[in-house]
Amino acid sequence: MLTLFSSPLFPATLPPALWLPLAAMAGAALDRLLGEAKRWHPLVGFGRLAGAVEVAFNCGDGRGVRGWRGLLTWALVVLPWVALAFWLTPQTLGGWIVDVALLYLALGGRSLAEHATRVADDLAAGDLPAARTHVGWMVSRDTAQLDESGIAKACVESTLENGNDAVFGTLFWFALLGGPGAVLFRLANTLDAMWGYKSERYRHFGWAAARLDDALNFVPARLTALSYALFGCTREALASWRRQAPAWESPNAGPVMAAGAGSLGIALGGTAIYHGQLEERPPLGQGRPAHGSDIERALALVRRSLILWLALFLCWGMARA
Repeated sequence: MLTLFSSPLFPATLPPALWLPLAAMAGAALDRLLGEAKRWHPLVGFGRLAGAVEVAFNCGDGRGVRGWRGLLTWALVVLPWVALAFWLTPQTLGGWIVDVALLYLALGGRSLAEHATRVADDLAAGDLPAARTHVGWMVSRDTAQLDESGIAKACVESTLENGNDAVFGTLFWFALLGGPGAVLFRLANTLDAMWGYKSERYRHFGWAAARLDDALNFVPARLTALSYALFGCTREALASWRRQAPAWESPNAGPVMAAGAGSLGIALGGTAIYHGQLEERPPLGQGRPAHGSDIERALALVRRSLILWLALFLCWGMARA
């Protein structure tokens, strides 16, 4: 039994099995109430550190040399922070508070909702220039020529995929390892977003960041896809996942977005422009094109799935208590 503090909500002793579920609920509540820190966010600082270290270590022309440098650099910038998180989270009240704080800092649910809602509001007001600008903050494709449906499609795709990256993958690793697990996942996901490209600069150096993120995301992505399927057109979501996800380049984004598109009953994927080049992506889901109103429907999938995950986490802890 873990001694915390006495109150109607927290008894003087708390079964160890309830430690992380209650921390998960508290961290998710803080993310919902406060959102991301506007200044001095640790992930922003980590990104700057990773950028500086990459410039120093990403040199040399040999495939093998750059590949091993990428792996060692990943370890250099990620593992010390994970080790520090383990040191800061002993089985005490102070450790529980740190777990909650680490999860809060790692989650990005409210930030995702704010960005997506801003795009939906722009579309509802008929302000396409603003919508193109704001959806450009969420996606890497070129948005300058997108029409209303293209903007809605880009925003829904980003909402579905980042629901996994910013919320459910983080919660999955928190359930396994506590605060250090959330730190591990979010830092790995951040490095994949920074280094996991197939450009000349990152093709070899970034392979480790991309593959490690794929490995850490493999199980949570499929649990996210299943969650999306449960809160919409379940049969179509599962069928889209089965038929369409294997054709998608990313092994984890494919199941998440295919299931999400099928659940919403809309068509995603298809043509997009990246860095001035037209790219024909596999289709996702089926039905009508995306509308601005589908952005809120996608956010509802994320919210309902989050409630389900937290409820199952708490039930699992109570069953073990």
